[in-house]
Amino acid sequence: MPNSNAKLHSNPRGGREASRRELVSRSLQSAQHCLENQDFGTAYAHYLLVLNLAPELKTPVKETFQFTLFKWAEELDSLARIQDLFTCYEQALELYPNDEVICNSMGEHLFRMGFRDEAAGYFHKAVKLNPDFADAKENFYRVANWLVERWHFIMLNDAKRNLTYLRAIENAVHSGSKSVLDIGTGTGILSMFAKKAGASFVYGCELSKTMYELARDVVAANNMEREIKLLHLKSLDIEIPKHIPERVSLVVTETVDAGLFGEGIVESLIHAWEHLLLQPKPKNQDISAGDYGRVIPASATIFGMAVECKEIRRHHRVGMQEVAGVCLPNSVQFFSPTYAAAGSEETVEPYTTEKLSRIPGGYRALTEPCQVMTVDFNNLKELKSLAARKPWKLSLPVTEGGILDAAVVWFVLQLDDEHSLSTSPSEETCWEQAVYPVQGLLDYSVKTGDTVMMEVCCQDCYLKIQKISSLPSECGMDFSDRDDTLSLGNEAELCNALAGLQTSTKQDGSTPVCVLESTEIALLNDVAYHECFKAAMSKVLLSLNPSKDLHSMDVDGHGSGINLQENQNTSSLGVDPDALYILDVSEGFSILPIIAGKLGPVRAYSSVEKDQHQAALHAIAEANHFPKETLEFWLSHLEEESVVLQRPKSDKLWTIIILDVIETSGLIQQEVMEKAAISRCLLHSGGKIFPQYVLVYGMLVESESLLLESAVQGTEPTLGFNIAPFINQFKVPVRVYLDLSTLPCVPLSKPAELLRLDLMNPLLNSSSREVKVQICKSGRVTAIPFWYHIHLDEDHSLDTSDESSHWKQAAVVLDEPIPVQAGDELVLDVQHHKSNISITVKR
Repeated sequence: MPNSNAKLHSNPRGGREASRRELVSRSLQSAQHCLENQDFGTAYAHYLLVLNLAPELKTPVKETFQFTLFKWAEELDSLARIQDLFTCYEQALELYPNDEVICNSMGEHLFRMGFRDEAAGYFHKAVKLNPDFADAKENFYRVANWLVERWHFIMLNDAKRNLTYLRAIENAVHSGSKSVLDIGTGTGILSMFAKKAGASFVYGCELSKTMYELARDVVAANNMEREIKLLHLKSLDIEIPKHIPERVSLVVTETVDAGLFGEGIVESLIHAWEHLLLQPKPKNQDISAGDYGRVIPASATIFGMAVECKEIRRHHRVGMQEVAGVCLPNSVQFFSPTYAAAGSEETVEPYTTEKLSRIPGGYRALTEPCQVMTVDFNNLKELKSLAARKPWKLSLPVTEGGILDAAVVWFVLQLDDEHSLSTSPSEETCWEQAVYPVQGLLDYSVKTGDTVMMEVCCQDCYLKIQKISSLPSECGMDFSDRDDTLSLGNEAELCNALAGLQTSTKQDGSTPVCVLESTEIALLNDVAYHECFKAAMSKVLLSLNPSKDLHSMDVDGHGSGINLQENQNTSSLGVDPDALYILDVSEGFSILPIIAGKLGPVRAYSSVEKDQHQAALHAIAEANHFPKETLEFWLSHLEEESVVLQRPKSDKLWTIIILDVIETSGLIQQEVMEKAAISRCLLHSGGKIFPQYVLVYGMLVESESLLLESAVQGTEPTLGFNIAPFINQFKVPVRVYLDLSTLPCVPLSKPAELLRLDLMNPLLNSSSREVKVQICKSGRVTAIPFWYHIHLDEDHSLDTSDESSHWKQAAVVLDEPIPVQAGDELVLDVQHHKSNISITVKR
């Protein structure tokens, strides 16, 4: 009977199996048919059915399924069907949970939609699944900079800072403060200090999801997960008893930036005093520390001085009236965002930051350091009065003449009565200084005996220093009284003083104000860059139109040959039918189209987008007597801005296409080789892409600074706590925005050519290359800085490592230093993938 039963039941099973196979076969055929008709949604549904019915087909159809998924996801994204998009990826990851390509693609969609924490998780998983997956690595490195800011590494490697905080926390806990709240816990190091010191109850809050999860791992690895309660909350959202059972006796925090208040320490401490801390210690009463509240840091003193600094100046003021023959009229005023922030009602950071000890060209103090203000973090009334306090005036006597470029600010953080930390530029510290560039003056020169005036206020959680000006010594005014009103002898003295005061230039409604990023101002100040482009464009235009005397087209009217007035009259009647077309698709504000327009009969197209940038270029063109037809804004001609590279007209091709190849940060622009491939198809005979090719140079160096800025170096700087393995998961092998001229390092080799990127002749390109480098000095190789020689043609090139260049440099930091001896030879494996340069040392 058992055999009979088995036979009896075998037919239905066999029938079901045949039906399953038939359904799978039909679905595969339907999926293929849908793909041929680009019906990706239906094809995806068929593949989903196939893989659920026949899991054994996962490997054979994997690549086709991925292709279908990605195409369908693109459609869903364009239709804003976000939930459907994520549902598809969740279904795909159920079928292929360990597929790095699907994980990476899911991360890319999340990142584009602003979900950086979630995107990082998928990128990180993709890299773990396949450490050699270049796309995932590049994506993870990009998002890691957002999630774990680089200053975390520098701060954790600052053993002096860590030890000073530990000692202050120990003092507080030993004196009786047994319940501790760590606001902005980061990796949890201050919470662990408190627990190690003997605190009974320790709470840490962290808003960033990534840092909160990192802190949980760190605390667990140090066997304190049961003793430290971590909250994924902003401190302003903490409630008693919902999140913590009762008020604490000690708050520790380091939510300070270079300008002290920029991370919201005042707001968070006001809330803490009102809702989370015990009442402060009453005056003249001797009670236990556990019975009153206190804050570490206890107070801070802010200092400032006026400085001369060429590097700050070239990033915040346009320093010339003519660039490569183009007049920059006084009617156009250029400012950096810090100047715009001074009068803005929006919450904008009113300063930039610099490590003055490493700024290229150095700086000169024009005044002695001056105390700007103090703040007591243990005084609720004082904290609440900061935002309401009226702006007050500050005067600094000039002790050394020079050019007034900026006011620089730093502070001393008094943790308790015994322990303090200084962010002064003369200290070796992990902090940078806050820089308030001076802009908008008629005259920036000052001499000994003059007075630098400024207005100080605390607004929108920022320390603002504005209305910086200079007062000549002849005015003889005494500003030692820093009250809101100036004490003057008589009305005549007031008039004379105001006449001598170097205040901002007047701005009326008709004067175009153009706010540029500091990198754009540095570019405008880069004389060699513009002169090089002018010469290279002239060469191309002359070769294609030899009958024209190009130099005579300079609209200063001094050229020989074509008469300027005659040329303008001709142009006004219509566009020259023989005009050559030039397209500048470099990012940001660029005057290259106007320089091109001065070189001959051309139609120059700019890709600037912002209205005020277009208005500024129009004003510059008008000041240079340009016919309106000479300069046009390319994006206004396009139906779809994403397709920037296309013909100027159906029957025309470009003479010159200017591409942005190198980012200011020192990295290669994303998709630049793909853009070059499209550009080559849009050039007419004899046309050129600028630059035509780029050479990548690098050298081997020993730099302790780059190590400290890139990864936490073991447990020694973190005083024995195990933090490095967790935060170092977010280390990025390439450091950007470096200044090689001031980078603390020892060169161990001469510069070597690492790679060639040819935009005009792709046959000369190679995605990977081995380079032999000779060691000329013994030491430890810790990093490989790299930079570029940008060749517009064979005769005209730019070196991005020049001190006058607007570009910065980058460096690959090695995971482990390599000891070398003079005479050794190392082999570098150099690879270029999309915008990422990978440099590894072959052992």
